[in-house]
Amino acid sequence: MNDGFVIERRGAVALFRIDRADKANAMTRQVLLALGRFAREQGADPQVRALIVTANGDKHFCAGADLKERAGWSLDDVRTQLALYRTELGALDACAKPVVAAINGLAFGGGLEIALACDLRVATPAATFALPEVTLAIIPGAGGTQRLPRLIGEARAKEMILLGRSCTSEQALHFGLINRIVPAGRNVVEDATVWIEPILQGAPMAHASALAAIDAAQTDLASGLEAERMAYETLLETEDRLEGLRAFAEKRKPVYRGR
Repeated sequence: MNDGFVIERRGAVALFRIDRADKANAMTRQVLLALGRFAREQGADPQVRALIVTANGDKHFCAGADLKERAGWSLDDVRTQLALYRTELGALDACAKPVVAAINGLAFGGGLEIALACDLRVATPAATFALPEVTLAIIPGAGGTQRLPRLIGEARAKEMILLGRSCTSEQALHFGLINRIVPAGRNVVEDATVWIEPILQGAPMAHASALAAIDAAQTDLASGLEAERMAYETLLETEDRLEGLRAFAEKRKPVYRGR
């Protein structure tokens, strides 16, 4: 039976693939809950250095919520789903390991909100992006109104959300919505894996501390600077920090062990 998703391990990379290409990879509650479990479990695995979220097919990363599933929901069912968006996509956002969205096609609504909960975003040249919820008389409910303006600025975010306007990969790269466009003809997951090689070979405790400090930058400057200091403090007595210093002095590549 197809659960709507596939989880793989590729060396130090944990891969989550939405597997509903015949349904535009629309997000069911089952897929949403699986994403949250994936982030928590793989984020806690010391053998994992990075997580990648992608989807099957070459047209859709995720077209948003599965509206067929929602058709019979009560108002309380919808409220439950909104709470799950916060906790389960929040698990992606809060993961101590870098999370990369490998966007293989259209990312609309909840699909874009999945990508926004990731740390980095790589997309194919034909990918498109939108938060069109206001055209359905609702608003983005999985963090889009909060994460998008933090990423691309208030003016651009209002344009995309209030006008329901989509953007191409080139525009998304210009806005800062994505980090990289995959060369034409290249597999998006393979490209993302090669691109994050510095993470896979890097110091995982430093990555975790850097992510925590960067997240704190969303607060006021003084609080952010204090969070940065505290995050750095957690690294001072690690073996990886000493290995980095030794390797630099010895002009060799460091070997980090996550300790």
